[in-house]
Amino acid sequence: MGPLVGVEKALAGVYKAAPALPKGAKEWIVKYAPWLALLGAIGTALAAWGAWHWAHVANDLADYLNTWSALYGGEKVVSTRMGAALWIMFIVLLVEAVIYLVAFSGLKAKKKSGWDMLFLGTFVNIVFGIVSLFGDYSPAGNLIGAIIGAIIAWYVLFQVRDYYTGKKVEAPKAEATEAK
Repeated sequence: MGPLVGVEKALAGVYKAAPALPKGAKEWIVKYAPWLALLGAIGTALAAWGAWHWAHVANDLADYLNTWSALYGGEKVVSTRMGAALWIMFIVLLVEAVIYLVAFSGLKAKKKSGWDMLFLGTFVNIVFGIVSLFGDYSPAGNLIGAIIGAIIAWYVLFQVRDYYTGKKVEAPKAEATEAK
């Protein structure tokens, strides 16, 4: 997937040393990943719409207050809440929603392209966290949450990656020992 191939290889090395999830947990994740991606797409799109809506509500309220202030000879009370950072945040959220939506069919067919889209989505979410640093909406919290979320998502993604690459998925060592 272009520039993320090197990052994927580096992270694969890091997460290879992580404790493995049980095979049943991995299979559950693979089974429901398409639907979780679809829910993520819907949730992200709703978050973008909600942020858009409430930014407009706040903007309308600011206009109302400024009109009343001007009516009584006062100065501007509040400035607009629709700055460049907010517009970029909307766009990034919409891109992320589209990525999760596109991942659905690949995940359902157990293709690496679906896994790649989820992997890409983690980076888009980090971009959202970075862009939010320039807005007025919980900047540090968004970035910290995006980084923690990416670390957890990468752990899960690298646990199930072999199911999408076509490599033979091996049974955990405890099950392999019992079979002998």
